[in-house]
Amino acid sequence: MEVFKILSSVFIILVTCLCAISNNGIVIVEASHKVYPDLQSLSAVNVKQVHRTGYHFQPPKHWINGPMYYNGIYHLFYQYNPEGAVWGNIVWAHSVSKDLINWEALQPAIYPSKPFDINGCWSGSATILPGNKPVILYTGIDPQQRQLQNYAVPSNLSDPYLRKWTKPDNNPLVVPDQGINATAFRDPTTAWWGNDGHWRILIGGKRKHRGMAFLYRSRDFVNWVKAKHPLHSSADTGMWECPDFYPVSKMGKTGLDTSFMGQNVKHVLKVSLDLTRYEYYTVGKYVRNEDRYVPDNTSVDGWSGLRYDYGNFYASKTFFDAGMNRRILWGWANESDTRDDDIQKGWAGIQLIPRMVWLDDSGKQLLQWPIKELESLRGEYVQMRNKVIKSGEHVEIKGITAAQADVDVTFSLPSLDKAEKYDPSWDDAQNLCFQKSSDVKGGIGPFGLLTLASKNLKEYTPIFFRIFKASNNKHVVLMCSDARSSSLKDGLYKPTFAGFVEVDLSDKKLSLRSLIDQSVVESFGSGGKTCITSRVYPTLAIFKGAHLYAFNNGTEKVTVENLKAWSMKKPSMMNGSMV
Repeated sequence: MEVFKILSSVFIILVTCLCAISNNGIVIVEASHKVYPDLQSLSAVNVKQVHRTGYHFQPPKHWINGPMYYNGIYHLFYQYNPEGAVWGNIVWAHSVSKDLINWEALQPAIYPSKPFDINGCWSGSATILPGNKPVILYTGIDPQQRQLQNYAVPSNLSDPYLRKWTKPDNNPLVVPDQGINATAFRDPTTAWWGNDGHWRILIGGKRKHRGMAFLYRSRDFVNWVKAKHPLHSSADTGMWECPDFYPVSKMGKTGLDTSFMGQNVKHVLKVSLDLTRYEYYTVGKYVRNEDRYVPDNTSVDGWSGLRYDYGNFYASKTFFDAGMNRRILWGWANESDTRDDDIQKGWAGIQLIPRMVWLDDSGKQLLQWPIKELESLRGEYVQMRNKVIKSGEHVEIKGITAAQADVDVTFSLPSLDKAEKYDPSWDDAQNLCFQKSSDVKGGIGPFGLLTLASKNLKEYTPIFFRIFKASNNKHVVLMCSDARSSSLKDGLYKPTFAGFVEVDLSDKKLSLRSLIDQSVVESFGSGGKTCITSRVYPTLAIFKGAHLYAFNNGTEKVTVENLKAWSMKKPSMMNGSMV
């Protein structure tokens, strides 16, 4: 095969971690690799529609878990089991879209067929090479259960949908050396091009209990050499899955190509921790001449660090959308019911709504917001303005389909004087939410939304704020999504999810946007500073039985300054996979 030559503008993304292409690359998302051999071939005949999402991406049936923009078309490659609703028999399913909302299914792009991937085609990435030629990197599992890095190329570049892919015989490109755990070596991330004439990629791994982002370099994109040191590592964090490394501008929302280097730029390193099943990111500096990444002193490098999403959100990947000059984050959410429930309902796993991501003005964290294209699905509309909610009250938002809605609300507070005293030991937001739930009266809060609620409130999923006052007279804002009251059904995982919100309360206002879709609620606090996703399975609050309320259980009254809510229509195409 001819040697690959470099392309200055590049974008690569993952496939065990969700996979999308932007006219510079591909993204991907992964889930747990746990296999149920006794179940993985159980095919769903009758697919249950209860709890199936209306406007979130999921195939007609079975287990999924990953995008690329190429020549005007977004490509979604994702891990899919064509035989059942559990993890196993994994192929790279393939769907295409022109707007990231409406999707058309194609045949699978990659499936196990060669010695270097016969036991699995896991995560991957894509780069556009000279001549506008996409190349996918992915992790394959060989007969010895080693995790190897392989590549595939389109079989027919004239096909705008890139339906078929070929795996050349000179695979694998990267194999684990003696110093690498061959069972913890996966998820090649977006490549970037350096001024020294080398491509660079990261591969997730671990060394004993230390999480590792192994760094590899190549001049031709075929022959890769491991660097003497990782780009970054962190003690006692365990296996790093789905690493993602990309630049962000210090000025404005404009996204940057993955290879961009220049002034007024910071870098972000995100890892998915196999031990916690959560994702963590830091903002810092890429020291190019040393090929090292150094987190800022404002970014905690470990389990207590920043997260994209403090809820059911994993194996995410970003990609640079050159057509819209933005960076898109796409995550995956698994189910919170049992594997037997998944088999009975005939499906498992959803892709969350793509989010635009950029650096906050403070330079300390990222902001996230649903892509604007989502607004094309808005239908019936209602608005509530300047509605005072007294202590213990809840007010219903009527006139929309509460089970499938987009709600954007701004709360205003008359005073912060009644804020509860903050105990410095309350450094774990999730535990604090568990102790101070939506029905535990506070000073300022809890207040927010009761989503997917039954009429008699026997079931509801609250998303709410609670405000505390610290000893330095600064205020601490807690944001929660509490699933404990979400369903009357037993045997479900119904956790409290929570995060703190770094926000200036000088104007005494807090905003909240929630995307509600049958069994998922994605919430964005204070313009996307803190995000929480919950998977829930109500038994009463389904379809027309679902209601939506604004509520306040604090002693201080709260005003709904402006609430806008829309019923959300289903996309015209949401086919997922046709395998």
